[in-house]
Amino acid sequence: MTSARPVPAKAGAAAPGGIEPLYDLVMQSLDDDQAQEVVSIPLEGKSSVADYMVVASGRSTRQVAAMAQKLAERIKRAGYPSPRIEGLPAADWVLIDAGDVVVHLFRPEVRSFYNLERMWAFGDAAPPAAA
Repeated sequence: MTSARPVPAKAGAAAPGGIEPLYDLVMQSLDDDQAQEVVSIPLEGKSSVADYMVVASGRSTRQVAAMAQKLAERIKRAGYPSPRIEGLPAADWVLIDAGDVVVHLFRPEVRSFYNLERMWAFGDAAPPAAA
């Protein structure tokens, strides 16, 4: 008899136990690294891309890059698959794809230009968390 393993619904999906531990890890990491204007947008039922999108700002390209690298390390250390990272060399806008949680880290000017919260929230995003 072979043991059956559950198949994730999405590529890079969170480990068994739901996505809440991954989401909590992301939010705690951003808080630890003093991310600014953190906004969490629930995407369940709106998109098959992920269950949560998190948007945050750093004060400089150096801080954005450091937050992205530390977040990726923490996700991997917690036993999740290595997240995919885009935009790290320039660090104006860094995307961290952790499967069910997608994180966008911006410099403030770049964030206000693209305004992802407005595009994805469909008018029901929560106000930014206190940093």
